Amino acid sequence: MIQLFDVHKRFGKQHVLKGINLSIYKGKTTVIVGESGKGKSLILKHILGLVKPDKGEVIVYGKNINKIGKKELKEIRSHFGVLFQNAALFDSMTVFDNVALPLRERTGKSEAEIREIVNYYLKLMDLDGSNDKYPAQLSGGMRKRVGLARALVLNPEIVFFDEPTTGLDVAKSNEIYRVFFRTQSKFGYTSVIVSHDVPKIFKLADYVALLYDGVIQECIPPEDFQTSENPAVKEFVEKTMGIIYESEEVEE
Repeated sequence: MIQLFDVHKRFGKQHVLKGINLSIYKGKTTVIVGESGKGKSLILKHILGLVKPDKGEVIVYGKNINKIGKKELKEIRSHFGVLFQNAALFDSMTVFDNVALPLRERTGKSEAEIREIVNYYLKLMDLDGSNDKYPAQLSGGMRKRVGLARALVLNPEIVFFDEPTTGLDVAKSNEIYRVFFRTQSKFGYTSVIVSHDVPKIFKLADYVALLYDGVIQECIPPEDFQTSENPAVKEFVEKTMGIIYESEEVEE
Protein backbone atom coordinates (compact mmCIF):
# COMPACT_ATOMS: atom_id res chain seq x y z
CA MET A 1 0.00 0.00 0.00
CA ILE A 2 2.81 2.41 0.99
CA GLN A 3 6.50 1.87 0.32
CA LEU A 4 9.54 4.05 0.92
CA PHE A 5 12.71 3.17 -0.95
CA ASP A 6 16.09 4.62 0.07
CA VAL A 7 14.58 7.95 1.17
CA HIS A 8 17.15 10.60 2.14
CA LYS A 9 16.54 14.08 3.52
CA ARG A 10 19.02 16.77 4.53
CA PHE A 11 18.50 20.14 6.17
CA GLY A 12 21.71 22.03 5.59
CA LYS A 13 24.53 19.89 6.93
CA GLN A 14 22.17 17.72 8.96
CA HIS A 15 21.49 14.39 7.24
CA VAL A 16 18.24 13.41 9.00
CA LEU A 17 16.98 10.51 6.90
CA LYS A 18 19.81 8.36 5.56
CA GLY A 19 18.06 5.80 3.41
CA ILE A 20 14.61 4.95 4.75
CA ASN A 21 13.14 1.65 3.56
CA LEU A 22 9.68 0.95 4.92
CA SER A 23 6.52 -0.89 3.87
CA ILE A 24 3.06 -0.15 5.27
CA TYR A 25 0.58 -2.99 4.86
CA LYS A 26 -3.15 -2.68 4.20
CA GLY A 27 -5.37 -3.01 7.24
CA LYS A 28 -2.42 -3.15 9.63
CA THR A 29 -1.12 -0.79 12.31
CA THR A 30 2.52 0.23 11.94
CA VAL A 31 4.08 2.12 14.84
CA ILE A 32 7.24 4.16 14.26
CA VAL A 33 9.37 4.62 17.38
CA GLY A 34 12.73 6.17 18.13
CA GLU A 35 14.35 9.12 19.86
CA SER A 36 12.58 12.48 19.79
CA GLY A 37 13.61 14.94 17.10
CA LYS A 38 15.28 12.35 14.89
CA GLY A 39 12.85 12.30 11.95
CA LYS A 40 9.84 10.13 12.82
CA SER A 41 7.30 12.83 11.95
CA LEU A 42 9.39 13.72 8.91
CA ILE A 43 8.68 10.24 7.54
CA LEU A 44 4.95 10.96 7.79
CA LYS A 45 5.43 14.26 5.96
CA HIS A 46 7.13 12.42 3.11
CA ILE A 47 4.23 9.95 2.84
CA LEU A 48 1.71 12.80 2.88
CA GLY A 49 3.61 14.56 0.11
CA LEU A 50 4.33 17.59 2.30
CA VAL A 51 8.09 17.14 1.96
CA LYS A 52 10.05 15.83 -1.01
CA PRO A 53 13.04 13.56 -0.48
CA ASP A 54 16.47 14.58 -1.71
CA LYS A 55 16.83 11.02 -2.94
CA GLY A 56 14.62 7.94 -3.05
CA GLU A 57 11.00 7.12 -3.78
CA VAL A 58 7.72 7.28 -1.86
CA ILE A 59 5.17 4.95 -3.44
CA VAL A 60 1.50 5.21 -2.48
CA TYR A 61 -1.13 3.15 -4.28
CA GLY A 62 1.56 2.17 -6.77
CA LYS A 63 2.47 5.77 -7.66
CA ASN A 64 5.59 7.78 -6.88
CA ILE A 65 3.93 10.76 -5.22
CA ASN A 66 6.86 13.03 -6.01
CA LYS A 67 6.39 12.54 -9.75
CA ILE A 68 2.66 13.16 -10.08
CA GLY A 69 0.66 16.34 -10.54
CA LYS A 70 -1.23 18.28 -7.88
CA LYS A 71 -4.59 16.89 -8.99
CA GLU A 72 -3.43 13.29 -8.70
CA LEU A 73 -1.76 13.97 -5.35
CA LYS A 74 -4.99 15.53 -4.10
CA GLU A 75 -6.87 12.40 -5.14
CA ILE A 76 -4.44 10.20 -3.22
CA ARG A 77 -4.69 12.43 -0.15
CA SER A 78 -8.47 12.11 -0.24
CA HIS A 79 -7.94 8.57 1.08
CA PHE A 80 -5.95 9.87 4.07
CA GLY A 81 -6.98 10.99 7.52
CA VAL A 82 -4.50 12.73 9.82
CA LEU A 83 -4.51 13.30 13.57
CA PHE A 84 -1.88 15.96 14.17
CA GLN A 85 0.16 16.15 17.36
CA ASN A 86 -1.71 19.22 18.64
CA ALA A 87 -5.06 18.12 17.07
CA ALA A 88 -4.87 21.25 14.83
CA LEU A 89 -8.40 22.42 15.61
CA PHE A 90 -9.62 25.87 14.57
CA ASP A 91 -10.09 27.85 17.78
CA SER A 92 -12.76 30.09 16.27
CA MET A 93 -14.93 27.15 15.22
CA THR A 94 -17.15 24.95 17.35
CA VAL A 95 -16.52 21.24 17.76
CA PHE A 96 -19.30 20.53 15.28
CA ASP A 97 -17.91 22.89 12.66
CA ASN A 98 -14.36 21.56 13.08
CA VAL A 99 -15.53 18.01 12.37
CA ALA A 100 -17.90 19.12 9.61
CA LEU A 101 -15.21 21.07 7.75
CA PRO A 102 -13.93 18.22 5.51
CA LEU A 103 -17.49 17.25 4.59
CA ARG A 104 -18.34 20.83 3.62
CA GLU A 105 -15.13 21.33 1.65
CA ARG A 106 -14.88 17.99 -0.15
CA THR A 107 -18.41 16.64 -0.56
CA GLY A 108 -21.70 17.86 -1.90
CA LYS A 109 -23.69 16.61 1.07
CA SER A 110 -26.56 18.64 2.47
CA GLU A 111 -26.36 20.21 5.92
CA ALA A 112 -28.84 17.61 7.18
CA GLU A 113 -26.59 14.80 5.96
CA ILE A 114 -23.52 16.50 7.41
CA ARG A 115 -25.22 16.88 10.80
CA GLU A 116 -26.11 13.21 10.87
CA ILE A 117 -22.55 12.14 10.00
CA VAL A 118 -20.87 14.53 12.44
CA ASN A 119 -23.16 13.50 15.28
CA TYR A 120 -22.40 9.85 14.55
CA TYR A 121 -18.64 10.38 14.82
CA LEU A 122 -18.88 12.58 17.90
CA LYS A 123 -20.93 9.89 19.62
CA LEU A 124 -18.33 7.31 18.58
CA MET A 125 -15.70 9.47 20.31
CA ASP A 126 -17.79 9.77 23.50
CA LEU A 127 -18.28 13.48 22.76
CA ASP A 128 -22.06 13.69 22.89
CA GLY A 129 -23.16 17.17 23.92
CA SER A 130 -19.93 18.84 22.81
CA ASN A 131 -21.19 20.13 19.45
CA ASP A 132 -21.40 23.79 20.44
CA LYS A 133 -18.26 23.96 22.54
CA TYR A 134 -15.04 25.59 21.36
CA PRO A 135 -11.58 23.96 21.55
CA ALA A 136 -10.55 26.21 24.45
CA GLN A 137 -13.37 24.70 26.50
CA LEU A 138 -12.10 21.13 26.03
CA SER A 139 -9.51 19.04 27.82
CA GLY A 140 -6.45 17.86 25.91
CA GLY A 141 -7.91 14.39 25.51
CA MET A 142 -11.20 15.76 24.21
CA ARG A 143 -9.38 17.91 21.65
CA LYS A 144 -7.51 14.85 20.40
CA ARG A 145 -10.78 12.95 20.06
CA VAL A 146 -12.34 15.82 18.12
CA GLY A 147 -9.28 15.75 15.86
CA LEU A 148 -9.72 12.01 15.36
CA ALA A 149 -13.41 12.45 14.54
CA ARG A 150 -12.43 14.98 11.88
CA ALA A 151 -9.73 12.62 10.55
CA LEU A 152 -12.27 9.80 10.17
CA VAL A 153 -15.30 11.71 8.93
CA LEU A 154 -14.54 11.06 5.24
CA ASN A 155 -14.03 7.34 5.92
CA PRO A 156 -10.32 7.28 4.94
CA GLU A 157 -8.44 4.14 4.02
CA ILE A 158 -5.25 5.24 5.80
CA VAL A 159 -5.04 7.23 9.04
CA PHE A 160 -1.83 8.86 10.29
CA PHE A 161 -1.33 9.60 13.99
CA ASP A 162 1.49 11.97 14.94
CA GLU A 163 2.25 11.50 18.66
CA PRO A 164 -1.44 11.00 19.56
CA THR A 165 -0.88 10.98 23.34
CA THR A 166 1.70 13.75 23.70
CA GLY A 167 0.82 16.04 26.61
CA LEU A 168 -1.86 13.72 27.99
CA ASP A 169 -1.91 12.01 31.37
CA VAL A 170 -2.39 8.25 31.72
CA ALA A 171 -6.19 8.40 31.92
CA LYS A 172 -6.55 10.62 28.86
CA SER A 173 -4.00 8.55 26.93
CA ASN A 174 -6.06 5.45 27.66
CA GLU A 175 -9.13 7.25 26.30
CA ILE A 176 -7.30 7.78 23.01
CA TYR A 177 -6.22 4.14 22.90
CA ARG A 178 -9.74 2.89 23.59
CA VAL A 179 -11.16 5.07 20.83
CA PHE A 180 -8.42 3.84 18.49
CA PHE A 181 -9.27 0.20 19.22
CA ARG A 182 -12.96 0.89 18.71
CA THR A 183 -12.64 2.75 15.43
CA GLN A 184 -9.87 0.64 13.90
CA SER A 185 -11.78 -2.58 14.55
CA LYS A 186 -15.00 -1.02 13.28
CA PHE A 187 -13.66 0.54 10.07
CA GLY A 188 -10.54 -1.54 9.40
CA TYR A 189 -8.42 1.39 8.27
CA THR A 190 -4.66 1.13 7.81
CA SER A 191 -2.85 3.17 10.44
CA VAL A 192 0.61 4.63 10.84
CA ILE A 193 1.43 5.89 14.32
CA VAL A 194 4.44 7.94 15.39
CA SER A 195 4.76 7.61 19.15
CA HIS A 196 7.05 7.81 22.16
CA ASP A 197 4.59 5.99 24.44
CA VAL A 198 6.40 2.71 24.01
CA PRO A 199 5.02 0.47 26.75
CA LYS A 200 1.42 0.93 25.67
CA ILE A 201 1.73 1.64 21.98
CA PHE A 202 2.98 -1.90 21.45
CA LYS A 203 -0.47 -3.18 22.35
CA LEU A 204 -1.82 -1.42 19.26
CA ALA A 205 0.87 -2.47 16.80
CA ASP A 206 0.96 -5.13 14.13
CA TYR A 207 4.43 -3.90 13.18
CA VAL A 208 6.99 -1.80 15.04
CA ALA A 209 9.57 0.20 13.08
CA LEU A 210 12.59 1.63 14.89
CA LEU A 211 14.14 4.77 13.43
CA TYR A 212 17.74 5.00 14.59
CA ASP A 213 20.60 6.99 13.07
CA GLY A 214 18.42 7.99 10.12
CA VAL A 215 17.54 4.41 9.13
CA ILE A 216 14.67 2.03 9.86
CA GLN A 217 16.54 -0.69 11.72
CA GLU A 218 13.67 -3.17 11.87
CA CYS A 219 9.97 -3.24 11.00
CA ILE A 220 8.63 -6.40 12.60
CA PRO A 221 5.82 -7.62 14.91
CA PRO A 222 6.14 -6.36 18.50
CA GLU A 223 6.84 -9.80 19.95
CA ASP A 224 9.76 -10.21 17.52
CA PHE A 225 10.93 -6.65 18.16
CA GLN A 226 11.38 -7.38 21.86
CA THR A 227 13.69 -10.33 21.12
CA SER A 228 15.50 -8.89 18.08
CA GLU A 229 19.26 -9.35 17.86
CA ASN A 230 19.67 -6.05 15.99
CA PRO A 231 22.04 -4.01 18.24
CA ALA A 232 20.04 -0.77 17.88
CA VAL A 233 16.77 -2.54 18.67
CA LYS A 234 18.28 -4.36 21.65
CA GLU A 235 19.56 -1.07 23.05
CA PHE A 236 16.18 0.60 22.52
CA VAL A 237 14.37 -2.28 24.25
CA GLU A 238 16.76 -2.22 27.20
CA LYS A 239 16.46 1.55 27.64
CA THR A 240 12.75 2.07 27.11
CA MET A 241 10.83 -1.17 27.40
CA GLY A 242 11.92 -2.74 30.64
CA ILE A 243 8.60 -1.72 32.19
CA ILE A 244 6.38 -3.03 29.42
CA TYR A 245 5.19 -6.02 31.41
CA GLU A 246 4.47 -3.86 34.44
CA SER A 247 2.56 -1.23 32.46
CA GLU A 248 -1.15 -0.76 32.89
CA GLU A 249 -3.24 -2.77 30.44
CA VAL A 250 -4.97 -0.79 27.70
CA GLU A 251 -8.62 -1.68 27.71
CA GLU A 252 -10.10 -2.66 24.39
